[in-house]
Amino acid sequence: MSTGQLHIDLDALAANWRALDAKSGAGVETAAVVKADGYGLGAGRVARALAREGARRFFVAVAEEGAALREAVGPGPEIAVFSGHMAGDTDMIHDLALTPMLNSIDQATRHLEALPGHPFGVQLDSGMNRLGIEPAEWAAVRDILLPAGPRLVMSHLACADEPDHPMNAAQLKSFREMTDGIAAPRSLAATGGILLGPEYHFDLTRPGIGLYGGAPFEEAAPVVGIELPVIQTREVAPGEPVGYGNTWTAEAPSRIATVSGGYADGLIRAMGPRARLWDGETPCPVVGRVSMDLITVDVTHLAAVPASLSILGPHQGVDALAEAAGTIGYEILTSLGARYARRYKG
Repeated sequence: MSTGQLHIDLDALAANWRALDAKSGAGVETAAVVKADGYGLGAGRVARALAREGARRFFVAVAEEGAALREAVGPGPEIAVFSGHMAGDTDMIHDLALTPMLNSIDQATRHLEALPGHPFGVQLDSGMNRLGIEPAEWAAVRDILLPAGPRLVMSHLACADEPDHPMNAAQLKSFREMTDGIAAPRSLAATGGILLGPEYHFDLTRPGIGLYGGAPFEEAAPVVGIELPVIQTREVAPGEPVGYGNTWTAEAPSRIATVSGGYADGLIRAMGPRARLWDGETPCPVVGRVSMDLITVDVTHLAAVPASLSILGPHQGVDALAEAAGTIGYEILTSLGARYARRYKG
Protein backbone atom coordinates (compact mmCIF):
# COMPACT_ATOMS: atom_id res chain seq x y z
CA MET A 1 0.00 0.00 0.00
CA SER A 2 1.84 3.11 -1.22
CA THR A 3 -1.06 5.55 -0.88
CA GLY A 4 -3.61 6.11 1.83
CA GLN A 5 -6.81 4.10 1.75
CA LEU A 6 -10.14 5.93 1.96
CA HIS A 7 -12.85 3.60 3.25
CA ILE A 8 -16.43 4.61 2.43
CA ASP A 9 -19.25 2.70 4.08
CA LEU A 10 -22.28 2.98 1.81
CA ASP A 11 -24.34 0.89 4.22
CA ALA A 12 -23.73 3.51 6.94
CA LEU A 13 -24.59 6.27 4.46
CA ALA A 14 -27.87 4.53 3.63
CA ALA A 15 -28.62 4.06 7.34
CA ASN A 16 -28.09 7.78 7.92
CA TRP A 17 -30.50 8.62 5.09
CA ARG A 18 -33.11 6.27 6.54
CA ALA A 19 -32.72 7.83 9.98
CA LEU A 20 -33.10 11.37 8.63
CA ASP A 21 -36.01 10.26 6.48
CA ALA A 22 -37.72 8.93 9.62
CA LYS A 23 -37.06 12.22 11.43
CA SER A 24 -38.55 14.12 8.47
CA GLY A 25 -41.86 12.45 9.17
CA ALA A 26 -44.71 10.87 7.24
CA GLY A 27 -45.75 12.67 4.08
CA VAL A 28 -42.44 14.53 3.74
CA GLU A 29 -40.10 13.63 0.89
CA THR A 30 -36.46 13.20 1.86
CA ALA A 31 -34.03 14.16 -0.89
CA ALA A 32 -30.22 14.14 -0.70
CA VAL A 33 -27.52 16.74 -1.31
CA VAL A 34 -24.60 15.25 -3.27
CA LYS A 35 -22.79 18.41 -4.35
CA ALA A 36 -18.97 18.64 -4.32
CA ASP A 37 -18.77 15.08 -5.68
CA GLY A 38 -20.91 13.70 -2.89
CA TYR A 39 -19.00 15.67 -0.24
CA GLY A 40 -15.79 14.18 -1.59
CA LEU A 41 -16.94 10.56 -1.49
CA GLY A 42 -18.05 10.08 -5.10
CA ALA A 43 -21.42 11.49 -6.11
CA GLY A 44 -22.29 8.62 -8.43
CA ARG A 45 -21.69 5.88 -5.88
CA VAL A 46 -23.40 7.90 -3.14
CA ALA A 47 -26.46 8.70 -5.24
CA ARG A 48 -26.90 5.15 -6.50
CA ALA A 49 -26.76 3.84 -2.92
CA LEU A 50 -29.34 6.40 -1.78
CA ALA A 51 -31.57 5.77 -4.78
CA ARG A 52 -31.73 2.13 -3.73
CA GLU A 53 -33.02 3.32 -0.35
CA GLY A 54 -35.74 5.43 -1.98
CA ALA A 55 -34.21 8.86 -2.62
CA ARG A 56 -35.73 10.26 -5.79
CA ARG A 57 -34.39 13.82 -5.82
CA PHE A 58 -30.76 14.95 -5.61
CA PHE A 59 -29.27 18.42 -5.25
CA VAL A 60 -25.99 19.60 -6.75
CA ALA A 61 -24.28 22.99 -6.73
CA VAL A 62 -23.79 23.66 -10.46
CA ALA A 63 -24.99 22.29 -13.77
CA GLU A 64 -21.67 20.57 -14.51
CA GLU A 65 -22.11 18.50 -11.35
CA GLY A 66 -25.61 17.70 -12.53
CA ALA A 67 -24.25 16.45 -15.85
CA ALA A 68 -21.83 14.07 -14.15
CA LEU A 69 -24.54 12.85 -11.80
CA ARG A 70 -27.02 12.25 -14.61
CA GLU A 71 -24.46 10.03 -16.31
CA ALA A 72 -24.09 8.07 -13.08
CA VAL A 73 -27.75 7.64 -12.10
CA GLY A 74 -29.51 7.57 -15.45
CA PRO A 75 -32.78 9.18 -16.47
CA GLY A 76 -34.95 8.44 -13.44
CA PRO A 77 -34.09 10.67 -10.46
CA GLU A 78 -34.64 14.41 -10.47
CA ILE A 79 -31.46 16.48 -10.23
CA ALA A 80 -31.88 20.02 -8.90
CA VAL A 81 -29.18 22.67 -9.34
CA PHE A 82 -28.76 25.16 -6.47
CA SER A 83 -26.98 27.78 -8.62
CA GLY A 84 -29.97 27.96 -10.94
CA HIS A 85 -29.99 28.71 -14.64
CA MET A 86 -26.64 30.36 -15.33
CA ALA A 87 -25.68 31.87 -18.66
CA GLY A 88 -24.35 29.09 -20.88
CA ASP A 89 -26.19 26.31 -19.01
CA THR A 90 -29.29 26.16 -21.19
CA ASP A 91 -28.31 23.22 -23.40
CA MET A 92 -27.06 21.19 -20.43
CA ILE A 93 -30.22 21.86 -18.43
CA HIS A 94 -32.40 20.88 -21.38
CA ASP A 95 -30.49 17.87 -22.67
CA LEU A 96 -29.87 16.29 -19.25
CA ALA A 97 -33.25 17.13 -17.72
CA LEU A 98 -31.81 19.19 -14.86
CA THR A 99 -34.04 21.31 -12.64
CA PRO A 100 -32.53 24.73 -11.94
CA MET A 101 -33.48 26.47 -8.69
CA LEU A 102 -34.00 30.02 -9.98
CA ASN A 103 -32.30 32.59 -7.76
CA SER A 104 -33.07 35.94 -9.37
CA ILE A 105 -35.34 37.77 -11.75
CA ASP A 106 -32.59 37.53 -14.39
CA GLN A 107 -32.46 33.76 -14.03
CA ALA A 108 -36.24 33.51 -14.13
CA THR A 109 -36.33 35.53 -17.32
CA ARG A 110 -33.56 33.46 -18.89
CA HIS A 111 -35.26 30.18 -18.05
CA LEU A 112 -38.79 31.05 -19.11
CA GLU A 113 -37.59 32.55 -22.39
CA ALA A 114 -35.01 29.88 -23.28
CA LEU A 115 -36.80 26.76 -22.02
CA PRO A 116 -40.54 27.41 -21.76
CA GLY A 117 -42.23 24.46 -20.12
CA HIS A 118 -39.00 22.99 -18.75
CA PRO A 119 -39.12 22.11 -15.02
CA PHE A 120 -37.66 24.60 -12.57
CA GLY A 121 -37.68 25.44 -8.89
CA VAL A 122 -37.37 28.70 -7.01
CA GLN A 123 -34.94 29.60 -4.24
CA LEU A 124 -36.00 32.42 -1.92
CA ASP A 125 -33.80 34.49 0.36
CA SER A 126 -35.36 34.33 3.81
CA GLY A 127 -32.55 36.26 5.46
CA MET A 128 -29.25 34.51 4.75
CA ASN A 129 -28.32 37.04 2.03
CA ARG A 130 -26.44 34.54 -0.09
CA LEU A 131 -28.61 33.04 -2.85
CA GLY A 132 -32.26 33.47 -3.67
CA ILE A 133 -34.97 35.91 -4.67
CA GLU A 134 -35.49 38.55 -1.99
CA PRO A 135 -38.97 39.22 -0.57
CA ALA A 136 -39.57 42.42 -2.55
CA GLU A 137 -38.50 40.74 -5.79
CA TRP A 138 -40.62 37.71 -5.01
CA ALA A 139 -43.68 39.91 -4.59
CA ALA A 140 -43.03 41.24 -8.10
CA VAL A 141 -42.53 37.88 -9.86
CA ARG A 142 -44.51 35.30 -7.89
CA ASP A 143 -47.62 35.75 -10.01
CA ILE A 144 -45.49 34.99 -13.07
CA LEU A 145 -43.53 32.04 -11.67
CA LEU A 146 -46.19 30.24 -9.63
CA PRO A 147 -48.61 29.69 -12.55
CA ALA A 148 -45.70 28.09 -14.45
CA GLY A 149 -45.67 25.34 -11.83
CA PRO A 150 -42.33 25.28 -9.98
CA ARG A 151 -41.27 21.83 -8.85
CA LEU A 152 -40.17 23.27 -5.50
CA VAL A 153 -39.97 26.58 -3.65
CA MET A 154 -37.15 26.53 -1.13
CA SER A 155 -34.95 28.58 1.15
CA HIS A 156 -31.87 27.86 3.26
CA LEU A 157 -31.31 28.29 6.99
CA ALA A 158 -28.19 30.14 8.08
CA CYS A 159 -27.96 28.98 11.72
CA ALA A 160 -29.70 25.61 11.86
CA ASP A 161 -26.67 24.03 13.55
CA GLU A 162 -27.51 26.21 16.59
CA PRO A 163 -31.04 25.18 17.62
CA ASP A 164 -31.57 28.17 19.95
CA HIS A 165 -30.36 30.81 17.50
CA PRO A 166 -33.07 33.45 16.91
CA MET A 167 -32.24 33.46 13.19
CA ASN A 168 -34.01 30.12 12.79
CA ALA A 169 -37.39 31.43 13.92
CA ALA A 170 -36.88 34.65 11.95
CA GLN A 171 -36.21 32.75 8.73
CA LEU A 172 -39.11 30.39 9.32
CA LYS A 173 -41.41 33.41 9.74
CA SER A 174 -40.03 35.06 6.58
CA PHE A 175 -40.36 31.85 4.54
CA ARG A 176 -43.94 31.38 5.68
CA GLU A 177 -44.81 34.98 4.86
CA MET A 178 -43.50 34.48 1.32
CA THR A 179 -44.99 31.03 0.69
CA ASP A 180 -48.03 30.26 2.84
CA GLY A 181 -50.97 29.44 0.61
CA ILE A 182 -49.01 28.51 -2.52
CA ALA A 183 -49.68 25.20 -4.24
CA ALA A 184 -46.03 24.35 -4.99
CA PRO A 185 -44.12 22.00 -2.65
CA ARG A 186 -41.88 23.80 -0.17
CA SER A 187 -38.50 23.06 1.44
CA LEU A 188 -36.55 24.82 4.17
CA ALA A 189 -34.64 22.13 6.07
CA ALA A 190 -31.26 20.57 5.39
CA THR A 191 -29.70 18.34 8.10
CA GLY A 192 -29.83 20.97 10.85
CA GLY A 193 -33.33 22.01 9.89
CA ILE A 194 -34.57 18.43 10.10
CA LEU A 195 -33.33 18.30 13.69
CA LEU A 196 -35.13 21.57 14.55
CA GLY A 197 -38.46 19.81 14.32
CA PRO A 198 -41.56 19.31 12.15
CA GLU A 199 -42.44 22.98 11.71
CA TYR A 200 -39.30 23.33 9.59
CA HIS A 201 -39.90 20.26 7.41
CA PHE A 202 -42.66 21.40 5.00
CA ASP A 203 -42.96 19.07 1.97
CA LEU A 204 -39.34 18.11 1.35
CA THR A 205 -36.14 17.92 3.38
CA ARG A 206 -32.70 17.83 1.79
CA PRO A 207 -30.06 16.42 4.15
CA GLY A 208 -26.39 16.83 3.26
CA ILE A 209 -23.67 16.60 5.91
CA GLY A 210 -25.70 14.30 8.16
CA LEU A 211 -25.71 11.64 5.44
CA TYR A 212 -21.92 11.55 5.52
CA GLY A 213 -21.61 11.20 9.29
CA GLY A 214 -21.13 14.85 10.22
CA ALA A 215 -22.50 17.22 12.85
CA PRO A 216 -25.04 18.33 13.86
CA PHE A 217 -26.50 14.83 13.37
CA GLU A 218 -24.99 13.27 16.48
CA GLU A 219 -26.70 9.92 15.87
CA ALA A 220 -25.05 9.52 12.47
CA ALA A 221 -23.16 6.32 11.74
CA PRO A 222 -19.56 7.00 10.67
CA VAL A 223 -19.17 6.73 6.91
CA VAL A 224 -15.51 7.55 6.26
CA GLY A 225 -12.24 6.01 7.40
CA ILE A 226 -8.68 6.77 6.32
CA GLU A 227 -5.62 4.57 6.80
CA LEU A 228 -2.17 5.94 6.01
CA PRO A 229 0.74 3.56 5.29
CA VAL A 230 3.94 3.86 7.29
CA ILE A 231 6.78 4.60 4.86
CA GLN A 232 9.70 4.72 7.27
CA THR A 233 10.57 4.79 10.96
CA ARG A 234 13.57 6.32 12.67
CA GLU A 235 15.04 6.61 16.15
CA VAL A 236 15.36 10.22 17.28
CA ALA A 237 17.67 11.22 20.12
CA PRO A 238 16.83 13.86 22.72
CA GLY A 239 17.35 17.33 21.29
CA GLU A 240 16.81 16.28 17.66
CA PRO A 241 14.06 18.12 15.72
CA VAL A 242 11.47 16.62 13.38
CA GLY A 243 9.95 18.21 10.28
CA TYR A 244 9.81 21.64 8.72
CA GLY A 245 10.67 24.60 10.91
CA ASN A 246 11.97 22.44 13.79
CA THR A 247 8.62 22.94 15.50
CA TRP A 248 8.99 19.71 17.51
CA THR A 249 12.11 18.53 19.31
CA ALA A 250 12.45 15.19 21.08
CA GLU A 251 12.75 15.44 24.85
CA ALA A 252 13.50 11.73 25.21
CA PRO A 253 14.57 8.90 22.91
CA SER A 254 11.70 8.54 20.43
CA ARG A 255 10.61 6.36 17.55
CA ILE A 256 9.03 8.43 14.75
CA ALA A 257 6.96 6.95 11.94
CA THR A 258 6.56 8.85 8.68
CA VAL A 259 3.23 8.11 7.00
CA SER A 260 2.05 8.77 3.46
CA GLY A 261 -0.48 11.62 3.56
CA GLY A 262 -0.57 15.37 3.95
CA TYR A 263 -2.36 18.54 3.10
CA ALA A 264 -2.44 17.57 -0.60
CA ASP A 265 -4.73 14.78 0.57
CA GLY A 266 -7.04 17.06 2.57
CA LEU A 267 -5.24 16.49 5.88
CA ILE A 268 -5.07 20.14 6.71
CA ARG A 269 -1.73 21.54 7.84
CA ALA A 270 -3.24 23.35 10.82
CA MET A 271 -4.27 20.10 12.54
CA GLY A 272 -0.62 19.62 13.53
CA PRO A 273 -0.03 18.47 17.10
CA ARG A 274 -3.72 18.45 18.05
CA ALA A 275 -4.51 15.50 15.78
CA ARG A 276 -3.91 11.85 16.54
CA LEU A 277 -3.38 8.78 14.44
CA TRP A 278 -4.48 5.44 15.80
CA ASP A 279 -3.09 1.93 15.94
CA GLY A 280 -6.25 0.06 16.83
CA GLU A 281 -7.26 1.43 20.22
CA THR A 282 -4.00 3.30 20.83
CA PRO A 283 -3.59 6.99 19.93
CA CYS A 284 -0.32 8.25 18.48
CA PRO A 285 0.36 12.01 18.44
CA VAL A 286 1.36 13.92 15.33
CA VAL A 287 4.75 15.58 15.86
CA GLY A 288 6.10 18.42 13.74
CA ARG A 289 4.28 20.01 10.88
CA VAL A 290 1.91 18.28 8.50
CA SER A 291 3.56 18.67 5.11
CA MET A 292 2.22 18.24 1.59
CA ASP A 293 2.70 14.49 1.34
CA LEU A 294 3.92 13.31 4.75
CA ILE A 295 2.98 13.28 8.43
CA THR A 296 5.35 12.35 11.23
CA VAL A 297 3.92 10.45 14.20
CA ASP A 298 5.34 9.46 17.59
CA VAL A 299 5.02 5.67 17.91
CA THR A 300 7.52 5.22 20.74
CA HIS A 301 4.89 3.69 23.01
CA LEU A 302 3.82 0.97 20.56
CA ALA A 303 5.15 -2.55 21.01
CA ALA A 304 5.63 -2.83 17.24
CA VAL A 305 5.36 -0.41 14.35
CA PRO A 306 2.20 -1.17 12.33
CA ALA A 307 2.02 -1.20 8.56
CA SER A 308 -0.50 1.66 8.66
CA LEU A 309 -2.15 4.11 11.05
CA SER A 310 -5.73 5.42 11.01
CA ILE A 311 -6.42 9.16 10.97
CA LEU A 312 -10.19 8.91 10.43
CA GLY A 313 -12.15 6.19 12.11
CA PRO A 314 -14.21 5.22 15.15
CA HIS A 315 -11.94 7.02 17.62
CA GLN A 316 -11.46 10.22 15.62
CA GLY A 317 -14.35 11.10 13.38
CA VAL A 318 -14.57 13.80 10.78
CA ASP A 319 -15.71 16.48 13.24
CA ALA A 320 -12.98 15.65 15.77
CA LEU A 321 -10.36 15.88 13.04
CA ALA A 322 -11.90 19.14 11.88
CA GLU A 323 -11.76 20.54 15.40
CA ALA A 324 -8.06 19.70 15.58
CA ALA A 325 -7.57 21.68 12.37
CA GLY A 326 -9.71 24.61 13.50
CA THR A 327 -12.29 24.03 10.77
CA ILE A 328 -15.53 22.11 10.12
CA GLY A 329 -16.28 18.58 8.97
CA TYR A 330 -17.53 19.86 5.61
CA GLU A 331 -14.04 21.14 4.74
CA ILE A 332 -12.34 17.91 5.78
CA LEU A 333 -14.67 15.76 3.66
CA THR A 334 -14.67 17.95 0.57
CA SER A 335 -10.88 18.39 0.66
CA LEU A 336 -10.06 14.68 0.47
CA GLY A 337 -7.68 14.38 -2.45
CA ALA A 338 -7.54 12.11 -5.45
CA ARG A 339 -4.54 10.07 -4.32
CA TYR A 340 -6.40 7.78 -1.94
CA ALA A 341 -7.20 4.23 -2.98
CA ARG A 342 -10.96 4.30 -2.44
CA ARG A 343 -12.57 1.22 -0.93
CA TYR A 344 -16.36 1.09 -0.93
CA LYS A 345 -18.32 -1.17 1.40
CA GLY A 346 -21.96 -2.00 0.77
